[in-house]
Amino acid sequence: MEYNFRAIEKRWQQQWTESKVYQVPNTSDKPKYYVLDMFPYPSGAGLHVGHPLGYIASDIFARYKRLKGFNVLHPMGYDAFGLPAEQYAIEHGVHPAVSTAKNIKTFRGQLDKIGFCFDWSREVNTSDPKYYKWTQWIFLQLFKSWYNRKANKTEPIDGLIKVFEAEGNTNHPIPDTQFQIPNFKSQTCNFTAADWKGFDEKTKQTILMEYRVAYCGYGEVNWCEALGTVLANDEVVNGVSERGGYPVVKKKLRQWYLRITEYGDRLLEGLQRVDFSEAMKEMQSNWIGKSSGAEITFSIHNSPFTIDVYTTRPDTIFGVDFMVVAPEHELVEQIASAEQKAAVEEYIAYVKSRSERERMAEKKISGVFTGAYAVHPFSGREIPIWISEYVLAGYGTGAIMAVPSGDERDHKFAQYFNIPITNIFGEAYTGEDAVTSKDLVLHQSAFLDGLTYKEATEKVISKLEEMGIGKRKVNFKIRDAAFSRQRYWGEPFPIKWIDGVAYPLDESELPLELPHVESYKPGPEGEGPLANIPEWTAQQLETNTMPGYAGSSWYFLRYMDPHNEATFSDKNISAYWNQVDLYVGGTEHAVGHLLYSRMWVKAMYDLGFITFDEPYKKLLNQGMIQGSSRFVYRVRGTNKYVSAGLKDQYETDDLHVDVNMVDGVDLDVDAFKKWKPDFADAEFILEDGKYICGVEVEKMSKSKVNTVNPDNIVEKYGADTFRMYEMFLGPVEMSKPWDTKGIEGVHRFLKKLWRLFANENGLVVTNDKATPEEWKVLHKTIKKIEEDTERFSFNTAVSAFMVCVNELQDLKCNKREVLEPMLILLTPYAPHIAEELWHQLGNTTTILDAAYPKFEAQYLVESTKDYPVSINGKMRTQITIDLNATQDQVQEIVLANEIVQKWMEGKPLKKFIFVKGKMVNVVV
Repeated sequence: MEYNFRAIEKRWQQQWTESKVYQVPNTSDKPKYYVLDMFPYPSGAGLHVGHPLGYIASDIFARYKRLKGFNVLHPMGYDAFGLPAEQYAIEHGVHPAVSTAKNIKTFRGQLDKIGFCFDWSREVNTSDPKYYKWTQWIFLQLFKSWYNRKANKTEPIDGLIKVFEAEGNTNHPIPDTQFQIPNFKSQTCNFTAADWKGFDEKTKQTILMEYRVAYCGYGEVNWCEALGTVLANDEVVNGVSERGGYPVVKKKLRQWYLRITEYGDRLLEGLQRVDFSEAMKEMQSNWIGKSSGAEITFSIHNSPFTIDVYTTRPDTIFGVDFMVVAPEHELVEQIASAEQKAAVEEYIAYVKSRSERERMAEKKISGVFTGAYAVHPFSGREIPIWISEYVLAGYGTGAIMAVPSGDERDHKFAQYFNIPITNIFGEAYTGEDAVTSKDLVLHQSAFLDGLTYKEATEKVISKLEEMGIGKRKVNFKIRDAAFSRQRYWGEPFPIKWIDGVAYPLDESELPLELPHVESYKPGPEGEGPLANIPEWTAQQLETNTMPGYAGSSWYFLRYMDPHNEATFSDKNISAYWNQVDLYVGGTEHAVGHLLYSRMWVKAMYDLGFITFDEPYKKLLNQGMIQGSSRFVYRVRGTNKYVSAGLKDQYETDDLHVDVNMVDGVDLDVDAFKKWKPDFADAEFILEDGKYICGVEVEKMSKSKVNTVNPDNIVEKYGADTFRMYEMFLGPVEMSKPWDTKGIEGVHRFLKKLWRLFANENGLVVTNDKATPEEWKVLHKTIKKIEEDTERFSFNTAVSAFMVCVNELQDLKCNKREVLEPMLILLTPYAPHIAEELWHQLGNTTTILDAAYPKFEAQYLVESTKDYPVSINGKMRTQITIDLNATQDQVQEIVLANEIVQKWMEGKPLKKFIFVKGKMVNVVV
């Protein structure tokens, strides 16, 4: 009976689908377990062998938990909205809905061939109106909510309106301290109940917008004219778009935001309750960036304006020598002197071409003097105000007080521009009195004589508050999340603009469907393509669309109850599935997606829609399967290609070559000639009759032609081989290169496993009783596989299976009571061969519902011992002896041994030394 993996896998995949074996109920007597994958964006390129790594890991664990008696939810869907689909549509003249549908079909076919246990009845697609109806609904809940800082939770904004009607906003100040109420008699943002009642509708809505969790405002964005959209900071590299390399500039546009800053403390606290790696927790903590300090107001010499700075070291205020303001700060144009105006404008133009990531990483010092001076609040000293790209408008107040005697970056800036440096006492700085340690007694001046860092900080803040120019403040580096894009392929906002006021659509009007368009060009003044549709603008609908992360911030909730038309997820059902128990995905979403989805869950928990406030209990970050690139070496100026071992004899250019035409490192020269017209007449300089390619490990990508299609691997070796090989490559969380050659060993292992059950004549399994040695092999394997699977050490589990099969083969074990439990252990890793052999053994129900074998320690208790036997103190042999044997029995066995007799040379026994469990020594 042959191991025909193609027929076996096709048959069982079809049977599993027809019997709906992976569909799970929303109620069960079994304990629940929710395994989630970061769902894919369905690109036109399809899957390469690197993509399924995380899916295989989650699939193994989902199957394992099912065998352990859990009701396991393991769904899959598609993150289908986004810029790549729109760009593909523009470049190829295909509507994104058409290309997305085609790509999804390709992805689904590839995933099915690998044999995943997804419950496809729960499939979601973020671009489906039935799905994004609820994305829009959730947005409306955020729009109609505010964050109550006193209660530390999200609440309906109707409650805030009632507070305003009763007492004004004295107890709930406007979050943005820079905001000014239009046409209000007071320069502050504080208003009474009477004031509120006297405001017109537009003023009221303008004020409420300043409180909403989802709000609209104006902000600096990365604007790419060629792509017609705003780009995130990580989508801009060296002033151009990562996709396409188009110029990117800074531009002020009306944007929607999510007030994630209000959730900063809770996002930090929640990290203590989830099982994320320490590296992941650190990344999120750093991104949130909580700090304590003071906000200080500096007046500007001969100007009505003031500048606020936030500092974590208010005690160093006496060492301030200059100020640095972000180039995009709103005051820059107003305070720049006539003499410096041209230089300031030139510098601002330069900075607009730079992404924040580039600005923060820049080692080179740059900046320009504004010509304005701030006034030191204590000494009255005039402090020059500069602008520089290393200060960002979105961090703190967009301005810093620079203390070069205590800060390395400020010190380098001052030296570069020859700004005079003083010490903390305002005296000329010599370089010997820098303040660098918080533990030192910092100040000896009359004001801060002999105080510690903590005492000095408290005294400065108290004095600033007394003077009315400063206040104690907790700050966060995280900024409110931009939640709109000037593009077509995204969720429409359920918002109408009437007389400059945003009004929500009624929930009964959802979904607001994305209209079909033929052109994706930007609208006027940087608006989205929807602004070009008269029917859309006539209804005064929002012309921006939501970002890609809108649908991915809550998709795990929709999986729980995907066909519910009355709500996004029934509360009882979401309470049953509760948090995701295991979330598997790459570190590229370490900050953005994870923080946004955590924030959405906290808001929805506060509003009573769900019963938990953290979405994911445990996060497993899989590594990357890298491409093993191959190179040919073209002799410069010719169409000759020299083999790798000879290339140093020539002047050459390195060219990537398609790895699929290389066997290991041997190039198929005929395939190479047929690959592209340029290579048809190629000549080759060989070594030992072969063309040997160069090798380099790089990111797997289409541009490097080092991608390997999993379909080809599955066709040649089978899905079970592919699954086990991906795990065998190394720890799941580590990156490792792909090498197709290594897959042969795993395929041979499965063939060897098959031969334990069957030969060319058919099944060879017997009902004979297992020996102690065979039980030992089985239970050693049960223990190892269970421990390795629980700790996601899938590579060592695959190795353990190989050891097990080798040992059973050596023991010539074909016994059902050993082989059947081993098949159940194998099921999560190689489900097709396990199901086939399970049924060959006569079982009529699926192996997926079998009970996981229980480890029994008794079978690993050793009954014999290999004793080293010495003759006159020299070790001559080893003899296996029962551990319960008496000394007389041991002596009889040892003295009867041929090797012992040989070394005794016929001499009489003088002494027999036996140390139980350790050794034997014969003295003659």
